[in-house]
Amino acid sequence: MEALLGNIYFWIVIAYFAIVVGVSFLTRKVASRSVADYLVAGRNLGILLCSVVVAAEWLGGMSTIGVSEKAFQKLSFQPILYNVATSLGMIIIGFTVAKHYRKNNVHTVSEMLEHLFGIHAKRVSAIAFLIAYITLAYVQLQTATSVMSSIFQIDWVYAVIIGAGVITLYTYIGGMHALAITSIVHLVVMFIGLGTAMVIGVVKIGGFAHLQELLAAKGAVGSIYNPFGVSFNEAFSLLLGGVLGGMAAQASIQPIFAARTPEVAKKASILSSAYIAPFGVMAAILGLIAATGVFEIGANAPSFTAKVAMTNLLVNPQFIHPILGGLALAGILAAILSTVGPVNFAVVTIATKDIYHGFINPEADEQKVLQIARRLVIIVSLITIPLAYYFKAGVLDSAYISYAIRAIGAIVIIAGIYFRGWIDVFTVKLAFIGGTIAVFLCIVANKLNWFHLDKTYGAVLFALAALVFGYIRRKFFVKE
Repeated sequence: MEALLGNIYFWIVIAYFAIVVGVSFLTRKVASRSVADYLVAGRNLGILLCSVVVAAEWLGGMSTIGVSEKAFQKLSFQPILYNVATSLGMIIIGFTVAKHYRKNNVHTVSEMLEHLFGIHAKRVSAIAFLIAYITLAYVQLQTATSVMSSIFQIDWVYAVIIGAGVITLYTYIGGMHALAITSIVHLVVMFIGLGTAMVIGVVKIGGFAHLQELLAAKGAVGSIYNPFGVSFNEAFSLLLGGVLGGMAAQASIQPIFAARTPEVAKKASILSSAYIAPFGVMAAILGLIAATGVFEIGANAPSFTAKVAMTNLLVNPQFIHPILGGLALAGILAAILSTVGPVNFAVVTIATKDIYHGFINPEADEQKVLQIARRLVIIVSLITIPLAYYFKAGVLDSAYISYAIRAIGAIVIIAGIYFRGWIDVFTVKLAFIGGTIAVFLCIVANKLNWFHLDKTYGAVLFALAALVFGYIRRKFFVKE
């Protein structure tokens, strides 16, 4: 305990947690006025605030721990494609579905599907999205745990519980209002913190050319700066999942539901891409610097994994001054909190509006729905804690289960808005049920060596096949 109290990183992180929770208390009163205030901030976000909240949700554990982990393992810039893809996805959302979401005053993506195809489409999609977001929620919690276990030098299980506790507290108190205000703080801290660490790292390592030489000696294939150099198949899968996954991403789109007008929703979606794309570069460079072996990162310790490579680098005083390292770690935590909160809140919103208010208790009044939403904030944390503790696969690999399922939603929504006559509720149900099964079948098949097909490709191919099958069925075999 004495060592912990003398740890400067500990105090910087504690101070940051205190600021985040304090902001939540400031928004408590306004968040308690109605369900719309709690879940979508009263639908009153302007362009700048809306775009910041969208970007902050994307720039989380996957953009920090996930990207650095994969860069460390692959010795390549390949994982920056996650940020590039999500950035492209937000531009496409801005020009296609953003205004439609906002015009329909929905709370969830499944409510949008109900507008297009009816209540049965909402129910099936809600269950698929719930699976997708619970997966994403525990992965994001794992990334927060990786940072805190490095900083506090505590067991993984304690780090999981502390992380879940802080996230639950500030989400429970302030809802979407708290997430919106804290996102501004998170975005500023994460760019300054990680940006400073990256510049120091590049200077100390001797520049980008020398980084290439050091990693070539470690076995890097070709240019480390070519994201397609290691595996074109894996790289294209990252791009495809990121672009499509964004269109049906409840957590990222929820701020769009909260935009003041449809035009604000469109412009905020496009503007958010300018914050998202550059961020992955910083995390990837720090992961690559950690992989050079020039700086001590505890790689020989039994508990070492690639997930902690970047955080261990930032707590090495030979690499960076403790105050600047603490600022960078606060930036990583800011990024993770800015995503974990909205992701957990997305699960809460889906469970509240689509499952509870959708078909368990459709007659529930405002106060009852609000009460259930607050309870679900706690329940979601209790579910994700054991998942985060026991399932420890790669961050990006696990998270792309969520992206693959959301890609199904993107295909269905685009078809529903722009090719409405081609698709009916039967096709929607087939795409979601079959596509979700295809995701997990691809994972099992890869592990058992039955066949090798990326889960994102499996989901997309099945969804497209369902659209073709449904169109043929409707045109030739179903009487209207």
